[in-house]
Amino acid sequence: MKRFTYPALLLMVGLLSLTEKPATTDWPEYNGGPDRNHFSPLTQLNPGNVAGLQVAWEYASGGVDTLKNNTQIQCNPLIIDGVLYGVSAGSQAFALDAATGKELWKTAFTDDTFAMNSRGVTYWTDGKEARIFFAYGSLLYALDARTGKPVTGFGNGGKINLKEGLARPGADEYVVSNTPGVVYKNLLIMGHRVSELAPALPGDVRAYDLHTGRLVWTFHTIPHPGEYGADTWPKDGYRNFGGANNWMGMAIDRQRGIVYVPTGTAAFDLYGSTRPGQNLFGNSLIALDAATGKRLWHFQTIHHDIWDRDIPAPPNLFTVVHDGKQVDAVSVLSKQGFLFVFDRVTGKPLFPIEERPMPASTVPGEKAWPTQPIPLKPAPFTRQSFSESDINDFVTDRDTVLAQLRRWQSGKEFIPLPLSPNRTVFFPGTDGGAQWGGAAVDEAGIMYVPAKQIPVTMGLVPTPAGSARAVEHTGSQLYQTHCAACHGQNREGSHDGSYPALISISQKRNEASVAQVLAKGQGMMPAFTSLKEAERKAIVDFLFGKTTSVASKANLNTAPYHHTGFTRWYDRAGYPVSRPPWGTLTAIDMNTGEHRWQVPLGEYPELVAKGLPPTGTDNYGAPAVTAGGLLFIASSRDELIRAFDRKTGRELWRAKLPAAGYASPSTYAVNGKQYVVIACGGGKLKTKSGDRYVAFALP
Repeated sequence: MKRFTYPALLLMVGLLSLTEKPATTDWPEYNGGPDRNHFSPLTQLNPGNVAGLQVAWEYASGGVDTLKNNTQIQCNPLIIDGVLYGVSAGSQAFALDAATGKELWKTAFTDDTFAMNSRGVTYWTDGKEARIFFAYGSLLYALDARTGKPVTGFGNGGKINLKEGLARPGADEYVVSNTPGVVYKNLLIMGHRVSELAPALPGDVRAYDLHTGRLVWTFHTIPHPGEYGADTWPKDGYRNFGGANNWMGMAIDRQRGIVYVPTGTAAFDLYGSTRPGQNLFGNSLIALDAATGKRLWHFQTIHHDIWDRDIPAPPNLFTVVHDGKQVDAVSVLSKQGFLFVFDRVTGKPLFPIEERPMPASTVPGEKAWPTQPIPLKPAPFTRQSFSESDINDFVTDRDTVLAQLRRWQSGKEFIPLPLSPNRTVFFPGTDGGAQWGGAAVDEAGIMYVPAKQIPVTMGLVPTPAGSARAVEHTGSQLYQTHCAACHGQNREGSHDGSYPALISISQKRNEASVAQVLAKGQGMMPAFTSLKEAERKAIVDFLFGKTTSVASKANLNTAPYHHTGFTRWYDRAGYPVSRPPWGTLTAIDMNTGEHRWQVPLGEYPELVAKGLPPTGTDNYGAPAVTAGGLLFIASSRDELIRAFDRKTGRELWRAKLPAAGYASPSTYAVNGKQYVVIACGGGKLKTKSGDRYVAFALP
């Protein structure tokens, strides 16, 4: 069957004249378009000439924090009519001349302490006026696309606060939006990020009038009484629980008026005795009427999630030939390495999905759901279990690793967390499998999925503040309850560098600045507004070597257990204990569900120098794929950007970046020249931070 590009189809139906420039020379929306497919029909760059790519321009966006040394840029920039819109390492929006990298404007906001890594902006125009919608922490701004100035008629002086309308008794105040929303007619549909701890705010999906900022509709992801799914929670679940939020982004079918909304786990993410039940609409793909927010259909990818297995990325919308017919499809990835594929209109799975029995929990009070949905096709794009045969051949402390593995729980997916010192081995790790970058899909229906395969170990420990009566707690106990899950039980920080070590915090900060972070939040860290000032002071005292006790009383949102941290399992030399590949790029034919190829993504130069083949590395970000036959991706910790032949997976070109590109590239054309641009923010996986955007083109 003959396939047509989007511009060709427009020509056929008379919506685009031969003299008009196809809009797809731009990169007009997050991940390339409303389908989130990271696809461009540009063909100037191809397998025959891509080796000639050179740096066309660099832009220093500013905002690198050398004190924290983990500043990042995760932005997928938009390019519209020769202007690039992006977000800096310091969380500021900016506009550049896309052909030269010259700055046109840049914001200088300082009014929200929750500002964090933004993955991009949303563009809207009616042909006369053009706006950029940009979330700076919890504040959603409407900016004039020409000047970067707030549009004063939107909300309160150009902004609205996404915290408004989300309050619940006992909750914290942490809410940010780090992924762009979607536009449908006169609406801007938004999700948000909340805390993963028990006092989290709810994950309501909301639509705002993009002219005025007025709230138009709300979909409750934790249903209110009388709403569909309320019976999957304890009574008044909407009052007592938070999370189940859309932090990863959405896709939209504007022709049909359907917005596809994936969600994450209800809080607390890793123990759910207080929220028994299936917990709709956590961990679900929800098809909503974009005009009203009415549920059309849904599918829950995990029931009663106690593994923090959020749907990690926006959906993909594409058309395939299935059972001899063209079908418009929607799919979502999983951190477990699964791919769920549905008819876009009906929600019917295109390939079989089987409910399989899963292990029960051994932790008091926890009732793990007895089954979980497992797609039978496509096959998983990561390995699904970790056993002794999966330990890599060159691990430096094999006896220790073997002894640990024989004590811990492994060998199957969805093993509930045990009480420490026992642990469950997550494989693939807690943040993937697939991660927030998502997948690319080309015009032939081939999907390209970057993933990671690194074991993570975790257990549960009792929460010191679990008593319902007021008791004395030391700063150390409060730290274990509220901070250790991210910063480590021994203040060692996270293995990937996302959460800094606090052992020597006194060498970097003073007590007043740490107290302010606890009270107001910063970056990915929520404000601990649910703690009393005396409790926050006791934590600060502990971090600075003092012992303080304070009366502390548990509230409705106190979980009886907390986890030991997201511990990537590395050997003494700093390499994952699993056999490679540790990072992969997989091509899957979505028409048939069959894998076409899989290659390692990334390498450790020192291992290659020893004669080992590329192992792949931990990675964040996604590819851009083109009609010219290419796939561009950075993502790996080796600070390289690569081009692959999309048909074979063969590497055709690579270039060193000023810092790792943990982001998704965009490709576009200006004056007939095709560019590829990537944000080089680094700052994760213990790699250096950076603030550059780098664009490549043929000389």
